[in-house]
Amino acid sequence: MRREYGWRSSALAIVFGFCAFLILGQMVRIQTSAEADIFREQAELFAGNWRTYYPERGRIYDRNGHLLAGNEQVYTVGVNITEMNDAQAIALAVSANLGLDFNIVYPQLLNPDGLTFLTLKDFVTGDELAPLQEMQRQVSAQSLAGNRPSPLAGLEFQPRLQRSYPEHALASNLIGFVNREGRGYFGVEEKYNNLLAGNPVRVWVPEDPNRAAELPHVPGGTTLVLTIDRDVQSAAEESLDQALIDTGAQNGTIIIMDPASGEILAMATTPRMDLNQFWNYSAYFNNAYEFNPAISMQYEPGSVFKILTMAGALDMGLVQDRTPFFDTGSIIVGEVNIQNWDRGSWGAQDMTTCLQHSLNVCLAWVSTQMGADHFYDYMRRFGIGHTTGIDLAGEVAGRLKMPRDDDWYPVDLGTNAFGQGVAVTPIQMLAAVSAVANDGRMVTPRILNSMVRDGRQFNILPSIAGTPISAQTAHTLSQMLATSLESEASMALIPGYRVAGKTGTAQIPVNGYYDPNQTNVSFVGWGPVDDPKFLVYVWLEGPTSSPWANETAAPLFAEIVQKLVILLNIPPDFIRLQTASQ
Repeated sequence: MRREYGWRSSALAIVFGFCAFLILGQMVRIQTSAEADIFREQAELFAGNWRTYYPERGRIYDRNGHLLAGNEQVYTVGVNITEMNDAQAIALAVSANLGLDFNIVYPQLLNPDGLTFLTLKDFVTGDELAPLQEMQRQVSAQSLAGNRPSPLAGLEFQPRLQRSYPEHALASNLIGFVNREGRGYFGVEEKYNNLLAGNPVRVWVPEDPNRAAELPHVPGGTTLVLTIDRDVQSAAEESLDQALIDTGAQNGTIIIMDPASGEILAMATTPRMDLNQFWNYSAYFNNAYEFNPAISMQYEPGSVFKILTMAGALDMGLVQDRTPFFDTGSIIVGEVNIQNWDRGSWGAQDMTTCLQHSLNVCLAWVSTQMGADHFYDYMRRFGIGHTTGIDLAGEVAGRLKMPRDDDWYPVDLGTNAFGQGVAVTPIQMLAAVSAVANDGRMVTPRILNSMVRDGRQFNILPSIAGTPISAQTAHTLSQMLATSLESEASMALIPGYRVAGKTGTAQIPVNGYYDPNQTNVSFVGWGPVDDPKFLVYVWLEGPTSSPWANETAAPLFAEIVQKLVILLNIPPDFIRLQTASQ
C-alpha cells in the first residue's frame, strides 16, 4: 500500500509540475508577444499624455536694469461642461463680474456644441478676476456647509502668461510689441523674436501625481539688456513732445548715440502708443514705416549733408579749412543754375564760413571739383544708400542716385552736395556723421547691449562699419563746425560746453516740385568737441512756427544736450580739462 501511495504521489507531482511549467511558459509567451507590446503602449497612453510646453518669453531691460518688457499672469475663464451643475448661476456670475452678456453666455452653456471646455473670456487680469474668484470661494463654502453641490461647479480659471510693458508708451517705437499669438512685431520684439520666445519643448507628462518630479524644466527665452538709458529716453521724448507743440511740427525724431561705441542711448519718435494696448495700432499708424521713423522714414536731409561733402573734399586734400571761395550767388551745374538758400551772394568766403553760412553754391562747387567718381565714392563709404545694420526690424536703405542710374542727371552732382535729391533716414545720417565725431571711424548703431540665458551673460561688442575719412580730416572738420556755430552765435550752443554741428533745412517735394512753405528741419551735433561723448540727431517734419532749422531744430538740440550732460554726468569743459591736466 505504501508503494502504491508513493507512486500516486509521484505521478501527481509530475502532473502538477508539468502544468506549472505550461502556465509559466504561457505567461512568458504572453508577456513577450506582439499583443503584449500593444497592451503596454495602450497603458502608456492612459498613464500620461504628450504636451508642448512654451517657455516664458525673455524680458527686456534698459542698460541700468529698468524693466521695459516683461510678462504678467492672466487667465482664461471657462467652464468644464462635464462638471457644471447650474448654467444659469455661472452665466449670472460671469456677467456681473466680467461684464459679459448674460443673454449670450447662458445659451452657450446650455448648448456647448460638443465642447467639454467652453471658453467664456480670455486674457483676464488678476485684478479683473479677483471678485469672481472671491464669489466662487464664498459660494463653494456655503454649499459645502449645506452638504449640497456648488452652483458654480465647473467654473475654471486657467493661468497663462501675457506680455506686459510697465513703461507703457516709453520707447514703444524701438521696443515693438507681442500679439496674442506670441509673435513679436516691430523693433526689438520682432528683430529678436526667436531669442526672446525660446524653444518649445514637447514631452510625455505622467498623470500620476506621485511622478510630479518627472515634469520637465523648460528654460525661459533669452533676456535682453538694451543700450537705452530709460532716463535719457524719457527726457528725449518729453523734449520732442514739447517741441511739436512749440513749432507746430507734424512729427519728429531724436536719436542720441555714443559715437565711439554705436550704443543708442535714446531713440524718441512720434507718434507713440501704449504697447499694452497694441490692438489700437491702426489708430496711430496708417503705414508700417510710420511705427519708427528713425529707421524707416526716408527724406531729403538738406544742409546736414554738407558735412559729408566737405569731409570728402578735405580727405582728398582738395580743400582746407581756409581755402578761399568767392560766392557770386549762383553756379551752373549740368546746365542748371544753382543758388543759395537766401538767393543772395556772399562774396569772399572760405570753407569754414561756407559751412557757417550754409552756402549751397560753395558746396556745389566743392562737389564738382571732386568729380562724380570721387564724390559718390565717398558717399558710398559713408553708407548712404545702404542700411546701417542697426538691430531693429524695419530699417530701410534710403536712396543715392548714381551716374549710371537712368534717373541721374549731371545737375545731381551739385544738388546732392547740399542734401537735395538724395534720400536718407535719421539713423543713416547719424551713422555717417559718427565718422567725423569718432576719429574717422564710422560705427554700426546698435540697440542690444547684452543677452542673458541660462544664468550666463553675453556682451555685444562695438562694430566699426568703415573708415571713410582719416582721423585728421575728422578733427579738422569738427573744429570747422564748432567754429562756425560759435561765429554765428547759433541757438544750438550750450553754455560751458563746446559742441560741433550743422543745421539742415530741406524743402519737401510735392508732386515733383519743392514747396517753399513745407520743410524738414534737422540738426546733427556732438560734443564735447575734444572728446565726444554724445552724438545727437534732431529731425522735425513740417514745422509751422518757422521753416528754418536754426530756429526750430537747433534750440531743440540745445535743450536735449543740457539735459544730457546732467544725466550722463559730463562736467563742463573747463572743469573736465582742468581735472585732466592735474
